[in-house]
Amino acid sequence: MPTHSRRTRKAVIPAAGLGTRFLPATKATPKEMLPVVDRPAIEYVVAEAVRSGLDDVLMVTGRNKRALEDHFDRAYELEHLLELKGDTGKLRQVRESSELADVHYVRQGNPLGLGHAVLCAEPHVGDAPFAVLLGDDLIDERDALLARMLEVQERHGGSVVALMEVEDDRTHLYGCAAVAPADDEAGDVLAVTDLVEKPEPGTAPSNFAVIGRYVLAPEIFGILRKTGPGRGGEIQLTDALRQLALDPTLGGPVHAVVFGGRRYDTGDRGDYLRAVVRLACEREDLGPEFRSWLGEFVREEGIR
Repeated sequence: MPTHSRRTRKAVIPAAGLGTRFLPATKATPKEMLPVVDRPAIEYVVAEAVRSGLDDVLMVTGRNKRALEDHFDRAYELEHLLELKGDTGKLRQVRESSELADVHYVRQGNPLGLGHAVLCAEPHVGDAPFAVLLGDDLIDERDALLARMLEVQERHGGSVVALMEVEDDRTHLYGCAAVAPADDEAGDVLAVTDLVEKPEPGTAPSNFAVIGRYVLAPEIFGILRKTGPGRGGEIQLTDALRQLALDPTLGGPVHAVVFGGRRYDTGDRGDYLRAVVRLACEREDLGPEFRSWLGEFVREEGIR
């Protein structure tokens, strides 16, 4: 059956990383559980999948990730206590995460890279296209990036990656794509003709960088099984996608949606703090008072 005749119904969230950039906070707490205002980062990602119509979610985890399972499970003792207190607001918040999606888990036994983490999802995903959402990238709920990618995949089949334009001196931090115009498409959709994982400075095929959203054809699994270690000694998802881009007969074409919306990178300490501030400022319940304090703080710091 052609890839484009199968609907994407499942989302995969790799969550096995050790979070070393956030030590010592992540010594015993998964990095995905670090709070962004008052919700763990991983909940924003699951909520994005659900808004896009994907409420069957597989998390690829590793050691010391039990907190993820607990967060999306029912907390009967806490719920009972809140019921006794009559605190319906907090009770609703506590139940929201456990009712958000049908969440499943599989362990990535060896830390062999993103490509290997995706391969671990094969028994759950089966032979239909699926979405991959990286937990370090939070996409603002007002920007329907994943929904747009699913739309492109349904129309063309194959796989779809998300791209954003970065400065030339930052291309070495990302996988970068060579692109061409896509037939009968709007300006935000391009055809991907090649991909390079973290190219050496000055060698990137473009300044279009791959960010953490993918819609993948199931044929990617067969390619990943044959893909050896690449950059950093890990099995790179970019390397497998490159094979599809170079030879669409392996599993359909690779298209890209160029994203120019609001993205919050929580994988970097500085960007994480900026994400917390931005999202807090936009909250109706927190924003007015917080923005007022923030303005005063900035003025005081400017005087010094």
